[in-house]
Amino acid sequence: MDPTVLGGRLASSLVAPLLKKLFRAEGPGAGLVDKPVRLSALVSFRGEKRTLTEPDVHRLAERIVAQAVASPGEPPFPADERIAVTDTLARRLIGLGDLDMDDVQAVRLGHRELARELHRSGPAPDGLSADACHFLDYATEWACLNILEFFTRRSTFVARTLVEQTRAQAELIAKVDELITRTPRPDGRDTAFERRYLPYVTERHNHITIFGIDLRDSPDRWPLEVAYLSLEAAGTEQGPAPEPPPGESAAAAARTAVRLPAEEALGSHDRVLLRGDAGSGKTTLVQWLAVTAARDTARVPYVLPLRTLIRAGALPAPSAFLTAVGCPLTPPEGWAERVLTAGRGLVLVDGLDEIPAAERHRTRDWLLALIHAFPGNHWLLTSRPTAVRPDWLAGEGFRELTLAPMRRSDVATFVHRWHAAARATEYAPRLLDALRTKRDLARLATNPLMCGLICALHRERRGYLPAGRKELYDAALGMLLARRDRERGMGAVDGAELGEEARLELLQRLAYALVLSGRTEMDLETAEGIVERCLPAIGLLPDQRAADVLHALMLRSGLLRQPAEGVVHFVHRTFQDYLGARYAVEEGHLDVLAGHAGDSLWEDVIRMAVAHARPRERAVLLRRLLAEDSPRLALLALACLEHAVALDPAVRAEVEQRAGALIPPRTTEEAKALAEAGPLVLELLPGPEGLTEEEAHGVTVTASLLGTEEDEGALAVLRRFREHPALDVRRQLVGTWGRFDAREFAVEVLDHLERDGLTLVCDTAEQRATLELMRPWQRLRFDGPLTAPELLACVPEPGEVKRLHLWDNPSLGHLRGLRAFRSLTALWLNSCPGTEGLASLAELPLTDLVVFDRRADLTGLETLRLLIQLSIDRDLPGDRLTDSLPADAPLAHLFLGMNAIASTGLRGLSGWPTLRSLTVGVPGRRHLSTEDWREVAALPALTSLRLHGRSEHYGFDAMPELPGIEELEFPGDVDPQVFHVIASRLPGLRKLTVSGALAPAPPPESWAGLFPTAEIVLV
Repeated sequence: MDPTVLGGRLASSLVAPLLKKLFRAEGPGAGLVDKPVRLSALVSFRGEKRTLTEPDVHRLAERIVAQAVASPGEPPFPADERIAVTDTLARRLIGLGDLDMDDVQAVRLGHRELARELHRSGPAPDGLSADACHFLDYATEWACLNILEFFTRRSTFVARTLVEQTRAQAELIAKVDELITRTPRPDGRDTAFERRYLPYVTERHNHITIFGIDLRDSPDRWPLEVAYLSLEAAGTEQGPAPEPPPGESAAAAARTAVRLPAEEALGSHDRVLLRGDAGSGKTTLVQWLAVTAARDTARVPYVLPLRTLIRAGALPAPSAFLTAVGCPLTPPEGWAERVLTAGRGLVLVDGLDEIPAAERHRTRDWLLALIHAFPGNHWLLTSRPTAVRPDWLAGEGFRELTLAPMRRSDVATFVHRWHAAARATEYAPRLLDALRTKRDLARLATNPLMCGLICALHRERRGYLPAGRKELYDAALGMLLARRDRERGMGAVDGAELGEEARLELLQRLAYALVLSGRTEMDLETAEGIVERCLPAIGLLPDQRAADVLHALMLRSGLLRQPAEGVVHFVHRTFQDYLGARYAVEEGHLDVLAGHAGDSLWEDVIRMAVAHARPRERAVLLRRLLAEDSPRLALLALACLEHAVALDPAVRAEVEQRAGALIPPRTTEEAKALAEAGPLVLELLPGPEGLTEEEAHGVTVTASLLGTEEDEGALAVLRRFREHPALDVRRQLVGTWGRFDAREFAVEVLDHLERDGLTLVCDTAEQRATLELMRPWQRLRFDGPLTAPELLACVPEPGEVKRLHLWDNPSLGHLRGLRAFRSLTALWLNSCPGTEGLASLAELPLTDLVVFDRRADLTGLETLRLLIQLSIDRDLPGDRLTDSLPADAPLAHLFLGMNAIASTGLRGLSGWPTLRSLTVGVPGRRHLSTEDWREVAALPALTSLRLHGRSEHYGFDAMPELPGIEELEFPGDVDPQVFHVIASRLPGLRKLTVSGALAPAPPPESWAGLFPTAEIVLV
């Protein structure tokens, strides 16, 4: 019976007066007694002063039922159930007297919960009709609603409610007071200290040194806002991907490339391991994050350089953070722990690569202990790329990002800012021209350090620029060691007069000591000892103190500095490696260099050693590298050839011969290994003439991987392959678009490709904007949220598009907007929830449809009568496939995912006699039956059958003979006897693909006997 009709039969004006009789008349007073008055004391049919008896309650229930039955309209229940309904309702009303609660508790409980309590005291008898049970439940709720209304009108109710609220508030206040007592609030000293600490952080880290800009009476430090350049951090994320249609791999789609501004690295992840090469700007980024956080006051920053912390032995607890880095401010006791406990901290741990490898695991344990003890804070750890393995912190929830090399646009921005700061803007255009035309020079300008050196040398030499890396360092050292003091008009400091050669000798000995120790920082006492032993060699007076000489070297060389009391280190690791290699060659320590070739941290040292060495020494060192018979060391030897101007031709030939086994790469794995040698490889990559298709593909893979390091050189290689006919090569070129400037790559490479077989993927606004610059693409894929109007705005000529793939798009909505793609023959909708309106596509020449979203609306699918290929990965409504699929479509290929046939089975499949290929996923709750197999057998054109899921769900015993099946793919988790069944039912089989491990598998010699005419493929 309709609830509104039943409500009319039990109107409050009729029921309320009857229910009021169940309770005693209200007595005088407010009812503020010590003990609550239970309902059993309020009802009028209990106790010594009862005014109703239980028979009276029964008669009252009978009157309520009679009123409902006598109302006009359909009776609420069969007439022969009236007595049972009346008895049950009476028992429920009598149950009021058994409830252990007072009126305030009853009102708080609500009328529905009160009705459920009464239902338990008077359940409906067995055999009662559904209408009668519905009437009883609704009548009970209606009665409870009127009863609670009656309670709230009693004069004692309001007073007692206030008493209850007062008691509850008092109890809550007491508990809060106890909590405050147990957890004392920090006093205002924390806030007052932070008002001092945050400005201190801003002032401490808001300045950086720009190489070369401190010449000619310019200040040696510049505001961070002027010098900071927003670089990009790159990484990959692995996400779930839907089951792909036939021929499409989900692995590539699941792995997504991520590029974001480096300062936003902590925006969506609270734990980040940021890798970057020497001079890439890691420390500058740490400073920027600290200054930004201090100014915003959203988080409290702690800048913790590991090279400083590790010297103290035990890594600091939060209470010692400030002391460990030399902060002169003294915080209130427990302040740092309170900040971290509240999740307000930004902990910036800088320079994992600057401490010995033996100390890194201790550092990892220290950092993880802090993270586990103080969750909710933000944590950033910086390191060189090769310092630790890629998954070093992946298990602890760290997102790994790498500072990307500067793009040409970044270099141009840096050059303009540098020259503006140096008040030498007239030199900027000339330098930019040189960087564009001189590839060797442009290859060096990949990070802020080298860009700064190039800018400084260009200005100081008035247009002369070194051609190679060694010459650049030589020139930079000459500028820093010799010209700096002279141009600033500075004489001797503290009586120590050091010439250029003396400074160079001291610096390279200090650098070599650091290289041997695997550190980037040494104690001041150790440095003084090295200087003291060197004093006789550089011809200083015997009474000259080592401390004074070292002080002068730090003050005037521009390469050494003292970041904290008692500590010395080079301004950058690059100079340490360069000078250390120079000293190792001078001392003839070739065996030491070769012995450390396996250590990735020595790679730059060895390359610079080859540059410094004499031809005979170069030959010895390169032969030692080749003797290890290691591909990585062979590539290192190849990289060293850049610096080997004079070299024994036999050694050069041997290196090039060994490289010949690596270049050109013949597989993707070889291509990836080759790319690890760095951008130098780009100059050695051949082709496309004379290469096989596999070699051409390998070359493009290598160049693509190096696109993030040397995009101009990589683009020059890829440009040569833009007219290559091989599909794999062209797919590689399309797939590497994201590593390059979208506009330039589109114009230089993509627009020249033969389009056949290629799908262009656009997943950024920059990429979508370039479509108007290219010839029309017939196959397009768009990733991310786009409405239909936004999608059409991206495509200048939608009428040219024939295949459209949309991925991860919750914004698409109704599909009517896609009708502008009037030539569309294929539409793939992967993870596009909320789409609807398939019927609006009926006017398109659509022959291929993929819908991979288990929330997709399939309404209107039956109207798409031109479909030849259909892929569905959601449960189909109805009892037969023909209930939702287009019954009169000439389907030739049908893909039904794991959940598609849960309700329908394969019933109705025979309605598509044109089917040539069928892929079916059978879930665990559904097994193929004899009827299902009969539907398969009724398909005269079917030649290919693919089965996914567990083999036990396919009922192979029920499979009839299918002489037309030439290809079969199914899971290999079957009993060996099943193979005999399959062989007997598929006499025309030409190819058998078995996926998954065979356990147990038939013996190899039995394959030929079972399938004498079939090709066997084990996946």
